[in-house]
Amino acid sequence: MEYTEIPEKDKLKKLAFNLGQRVIDYSDYIGGMAILAQKTFMAIFRGGIKLSLVIEQAYQLGVRSLPLTNLVGIFTGMVLALQFVVGLRRFGLELYTGQVVGIAIVRELGPVLTALMVAARGGSGIAAELGSMTVTEQVLAIEAMGANPIVKLVIPRVLVTTLVTPILTLIADVLGILGGMVVSVIESGVSTSFYLDQVKRTVEIEDVVSGIGKTFFFGFLIGIISCYQGLKTSRGTEGVGNSTTLSVVICSVAVFVSDYFLTKVFLLF
Repeated sequence: MEYTEIPEKDKLKKLAFNLGQRVIDYSDYIGGMAILAQKTFMAIFRGGIKLSLVIEQAYQLGVRSLPLTNLVGIFTGMVLALQFVVGLRRFGLELYTGQVVGIAIVRELGPVLTALMVAARGGSGIAAELGSMTVTEQVLAIEAMGANPIVKLVIPRVLVTTLVTPILTLIADVLGILGGMVVSVIESGVSTSFYLDQVKRTVEIEDVVSGIGKTFFFGFLIGIISCYQGLKTSRGTEGVGNSTTLSVVICSVAVFVSDYFLTKVFLLF
């Protein structure tokens, strides 16, 4: 069989077509999420939110995520302390590990890692649950009964992820600092009071506000992305699996990207 080389002009056309299609797909996705966010805000202001649904989601997305976020917080602090003790020991400064651990956890690692765990556990659960309801036409049944799916399905989940993520982050921050304290006391020989004093001297209220403030945005993004991904599910059970995977991936990317811009904003104040 004779091999025929594709002309360079056709290659450029195909590349331009694929690039344009990709841009259209991304724009359509972002536009769909923006529309869902707008409808969610409008429905919240209209009221009629069932407290029982919010409490149920608070247990599913908040309480049941607590062991995971706490475990991540503790070992993050321990690993940070271990690394900085070894690194600062070269300069004879291992006594001040608490300063570095405290500021690193409160400003960045605590909020970001907690949001990633919420996205991995809560976001995937939202996408899978709503995706299953979509492919089995339960969402259409809700609309047929005259109810608003956004009020019943989206608002409770978005509210809970927005409000629970800061609480989980605050607990993870405290446990991370305590985990770092244990390692610092063992590895560098400092007392617990000295370690905590170093943390209090370094971590200011602005640092706490900056770290916790970002998690409200992280939680909202996780809720909206996961709900949108679940509601746009198609192709049966295979589509549910794809939506769940995409939800975690997109939420994780959104957390990292938004973290940079939110950090820049908070540093201005």
